Amino acid sequence: MLYISGVGKRFGERAVFGGVELRVEAGEYVAIVGESGSGKSTLLNIIAGLETPDSGDVVFEKIKINAESDDTRTRLRRDNFGFVFQAFHVLPHLTVQQNVGLPLLLRGFPQGQMDEKSKIFIAGVGLAGRESSMPRELSGGELQRVAIARALVGGPRLVLADEPTGNLDQDNARQVLGLLRDQVKAHGAAGILVTHSEAAAAGCDRRYRLTGDGLAPI
Repeated sequence: MLYISGVGKRFGERAVFGGVELRVEAGEYVAIVGESGSGKSTLLNIIAGLETPDSGDVVFEKIKINAESDDTRTRLRRDNFGFVFQAFHVLPHLTVQQNVGLPLLLRGFPQGQMDEKSKIFIAGVGLAGRESSMPRELSGGELQRVAIARALVGGPRLVLADEPTGNLDQDNARQVLGLLRDQVKAHGAAGILVTHSEAAAAGCDRRYRLTGDGLAPI
C-alpha cells in the first residue's frame, strides 16, 4: 500500500535524515520511534504530502505523492488518509457528532448518511450517548477518542498518528493506544504511529528507530 524509497530531508545545510526505506501493507500497524528533533513528524508530513522530500519517493497505491500537484495531494489526503494528532484538534464549537462527521461533510455526504456513520464510529470508540456533548465536557482521553473516530469515519486507507498520547496520562495513553491499533486493524487500514516512546510503540506489528541514516528495526 505504501512504499518509501530513499527519502531524505534537509533544512538548509542540516541533513535531518536520509535513505529512509519502508513498506507498509493494509492491516499493518507500524511504529517509528525517535527523539525530539529527529525528524519523525517531518517524515510523517512527507508521507502525507504536506512536505516534499529532498530525495527519494513516497508511493501510495502506485501514486508517487511527491510528484503530484498540491491539488492532487489535497484530494488524496481527504479521500484516503486519516490523521490523529497530539493536540487532538477537536473543534470546540462543534459537538462530538459534528466533529466526527467533518471528513464526511467535506466530501459531500448527505446529512442522514453522515449522521449514521458518525454514530457508528462514536460507539466504536466507546462514546455512545455522547454525540451531543461539547468538547469542553470531555476529558483528554475522551477527546482523543473523538479524534480517532474522526480519523476513521471516512474509511481511510492509511492512518497517520503523530504522538497521539503526548497529552495524556499513563492509563489514558495505554487505553487510547490500544483503541487506535484495534480500530485501524478492524477497518482494514494501514497505520503509522510516530512517537518518542518505545513503550507506546510496543503494541505495533513492527517498530523502527529513525536516525540520520534512515530507519533501523528495533
